[in-house]
Amino acid sequence: MASPSASSLCITTLLLVVVSWATSASARNFYQDFDITWGDGRAQILNNGDLLTLSLDKASGSGFQSKNEYLFGKIDMQLKLVPGNSAGTVTAYYLSSNGSTWDEIDYEFLGNLSGDPYILHTNVFSQGKGNREQQFYLWFDPTADFHTYSILWNPQRIIFSVDGTPIREFKNAESIGVPFPKAQPMRIFSSLWNADDWATRGGLVKTDWTQAPFTASYRNFNADNACAWSSGSSSCTSSSSSSDGNEWLSEELDSTSQGRLKWVQSNYMIYNYCTDAKRFPQGFPPECTMS
Repeated sequence: MASPSASSLCITTLLLVVVSWATSASARNFYQDFDITWGDGRAQILNNGDLLTLSLDKASGSGFQSKNEYLFGKIDMQLKLVPGNSAGTVTAYYLSSNGSTWDEIDYEFLGNLSGDPYILHTNVFSQGKGNREQQFYLWFDPTADFHTYSILWNPQRIIFSVDGTPIREFKNAESIGVPFPKAQPMRIFSSLWNADDWATRGGLVKTDWTQAPFTASYRNFNADNACAWSSGSSSCTSSSSSSDGNEWLSEELDSTSQGRLKWVQSNYMIYNYCTDAKRFPQGFPPECTMS
């Protein structure tokens, strides 16, 4: 039987191991996960890697990208958008592959005049073809605090969610001839840039450079439930399933989430390519007929 001092030593050692494991498991930060790619110092990683900021002035915007590529995942990022008069600015946060037939899953936040709502613009590209825009107002001020913007991307569907509320679902419709992003690994990108030729009211409202620099902030990136892609192979095995913690690979909207999606689309959607008859005089894209 161990002496009291030996027992105490064992307990202390066990606690140190547990604390060390917990710290390493939760200590992911922007230094580890992302590279600043442009902006000449306008992008900064702060607070020991817990915060990343992008800024835009008249000379340049800024941007970053993930070190990892992913082929499917459930990815969260908290953003706080440019406050005040942000007209003309765009904060883009998206997944994208490379090449002329690239895949892409987009969030773009179109700036506004003070007091007007931001427009959240979403799009899905597959094999280099997009034109699948849906746009929304948000039910809160996205500049006052951080909010979580999530992408669930699995072989069956892509779900865009804000603070856990789904706002858009794009289903795999390959069975009716619609390409779906499923073969090209994608990196995470974000940028803050000037788009006053089109972003705010079709380019009618220009950027007020007296308000510069404009700044957007990022924190709490999470890709724990994602398949990192490296050297032609995935961190998820071909047999990954709900039994080993990968429920997201077959996740779909339950009835509660479907209700929330309908609530958002009824009250906050301001543009849907699937209802733009002028744009598609020969008939809507085939996925628009899916329920």
